[in-house]
Amino acid sequence: MTEGANPAGPELPYPNGWFFLARSRELRPGRVLTRRLAGEDVVVYRTVDGRPYAVRPYCPHLGAHLGVGGMVEGENLVCPFHRFAFAPDGTCVGTPDGPPPRARLHHHTLAERNGFVLVWYGHDDSPPTWEVPDTSPPGLCPTGSWSTEVHAHVQDLTENTTDLRHLPVVHHVTIREADPPRVQGPCLRSRLRLGPAGPSWLRRIEFDNSFLLAGMGCLRIEFPVPALGCVIFLWVMHTPTGPRRTRLVLATACADIRQLRSGAISLLRRPVHRALAQGLLWTAVVKVQDDVKIWNAKRYEPRPRLAAGDEGIGLYRHWARQFYPTP
Repeated sequence: MTEGANPAGPELPYPNGWFFLARSRELRPGRVLTRRLAGEDVVVYRTVDGRPYAVRPYCPHLGAHLGVGGMVEGENLVCPFHRFAFAPDGTCVGTPDGPPPRARLHHHTLAERNGFVLVWYGHDDSPPTWEVPDTSPPGLCPTGSWSTEVHAHVQDLTENTTDLRHLPVVHHVTIREADPPRVQGPCLRSRLRLGPAGPSWLRRIEFDNSFLLAGMGCLRIEFPVPALGCVIFLWVMHTPTGPRRTRLVLATACADIRQLRSGAISLLRRPVHRALAQGLLWTAVVKVQDDVKIWNAKRYEPRPRLAAGDEGIGLYRHWARQFYPTP
């Protein structure tokens, strides 16, 4: 088998939901970016006043790609081909040499949460059916990130959240389920106690980790570190970019437990927080790279032969049905 080629298997459609396109810090005022979502380009830009927008990439005049040389001038997105200008509502409001035609850009629904720019994908352009939950305290944004492309469907990646069997095998950790997965509409929550594998004295070290999966696009894990009086947040963002192609992004941040209660940010502890967040990020990267090797070569099994202990996967599969078109 060639590297990155999946075995033949059933093809899942793209799920609907909110999917990551960029970190907020990437999209500074006046910047235009092109990102891939569900087999198509999406152009995201931020106007001078700081508002982000996402549009389909082609100018309705003669089809130029707005993400290849397009620019923001004031509040308008300007086409690189003939300099037709489009207002934030999508309407064409100006040309260099005459009245604008009756033309409009098609917008994607966009949300900005916790330092992430997310876009709604709906089947047949259906509007959002749920809102993006806040996944961290106000004012806390990722301080570091890492990304890669995975040759697998997004459902294979998010299913890992409830696949407890793979944790000791692939990641060499001990595991105890503190709170089993529970469904809250488009969200799935659980809590696990994880620790390092090894001698019995080492296995007594455990960390209580809370998981929040919001649709198939966003997983947030909280790692409380009581001895240091802080909580480290790990976000795992999954964006379907094409058939059996997913962009995987890891990002981390750290905050004082007191900060979470009061909203006050400790300036003195920021370097410590950044170091802790960076340490968790690179630990997570090492672990995820072991998953990526398996994802790149596996196929989706629509009728898995589950065993005792796989109840979480059955719950996940049932929960995931809501994100696909009804057969």
